[in-house]
Amino acid sequence: LNIVWGEEVSPQTVSNICYSLSREVDSYHRRIISDNYVYLFFDGIVLKTKTSAGVKKRPVLACYGITKAGKREFIDFRLASSESQVQWEAFINNLYQRGLRGNGCKLICIDGCKGLHNAIEIIYPYIPIQRCWAHKMRNVSNYVKRKDQKKCMAGARLIYLADNRREAVKAFKAWKSEWGIHYPRAIKCLENDLDEMLNFLDCPVSHRIKIRTTNIIERSFREVRRRTKTMSCFTNSQSVDRIIFGVMNHLNNNWKDKPLLNFTQNI
Repeated sequence: LNIVWGEEVSPQTVSNICYSLSREVDSYHRRIISDNYVYLFFDGIVLKTKTSAGVKKRPVLACYGITKAGKREFIDFRLASSESQVQWEAFINNLYQRGLRGNGCKLICIDGCKGLHNAIEIIYPYIPIQRCWAHKMRNVSNYVKRKDQKKCMAGARLIYLADNRREAVKAFKAWKSEWGIHYPRAIKCLENDLDEMLNFLDCPVSHRIKIRTTNIIERSFREVRRRTKTMSCFTNSQSVDRIIFGVMNHLNNNWKDKPLLNFTQNI
């Protein structure tokens, strides 16, 4: 600031700014949440934070939603000690208590985190869960030899590109018949979660490309990475809160007048 403005900034001024930001972040975490989301996405991003025991990697749990009007929004986030069921349940239950009851929610999209899955089944037991196809495809490919990956995964993609659940099951059976003998573990990896992998097919066609993966929230995490990559680590949990709030608030403001038009159709 001294170079840019030609003025010194006192430590007290910096302290006052941080205090003001902390109050704004606290207000954000306590606000009432409107229950008008059609789709919810849960995921986490890991950041390095200083603790009394040294620098540790800690996850930031986040919730992202798409409203009935097609508005996308980061609903909230929390720094956690892990991605265990207990931590996810505490985070999601807090959202629920603040108004996110999920009454109009048609689908919740998540990655393969078992703790997150279990927490959602407790708090939102009647909302279908959609497992992320991007994560699942990467897991499946790990069981396939490189020489067969291109052909095998092309067959697997036909499953989620099907027009409906019946056709998707048919495509899965054909894929299983072709590759089951060679790669039974790859088949089992997808077969174990097939029902939840296909829940997005019960939603409008125009929505499906966005709700079959957690890519929509992970792309937003890239902005967090971009803003924090010059920092070796955060000094404390309050600094994490402030920077994440700043990035997510910036994204929310940018999205305010840019609804996803395909989500306003046939809801």
